[in-house]
Amino acid sequence: MLSSLSHSQLSDCRRIFLRNYAIDVNIGIHDFEKNGAQRIIINADLFVALADTRPVHDKITEVLDYDYIRESIRARIGQGHINLQETLCDDIAHALLKHPLVRAVRVSTEKPDVYPDCDAVGVEVFHFKDGVKKGNG
Repeated sequence: MLSSLSHSQLSDCRRIFLRNYAIDVNIGIHDFEKNGAQRIIINADLFVALADTRPVHDKITEVLDYDYIRESIRARIGQGHINLQETLCDDIAHALLKHPLVRAVRVSTEKPDVYPDCDAVGVEVFHFKDGVKKGNG
């Protein structure tokens, strides 16, 4: 995927990210997947305006706290079984977009243990907050 920061609506943004967050999730459509959790790897990029996140006093209250990302993911997973990665990915993206500083998000989910002949299978989404113009980047 091309760099999201090259998109014209994000040129004045900072990218905050969570990389390779491994968490057990009750996910899947097959009967054997409904009897326990699977390891999922989640990556999230949040785009926030530089003007809104330049710390003047070196305080966490001046920026987006990384804990928000993990807590939002854990809250969604805590709601119970999810059939599809697409659902999980979209739900996480929409949850992260609720933060007032977040302009756009990119989220991916991966199942690393599905097939022995590849690293992972997964999905990725990129969403702008409603009201942000989605012009060409």
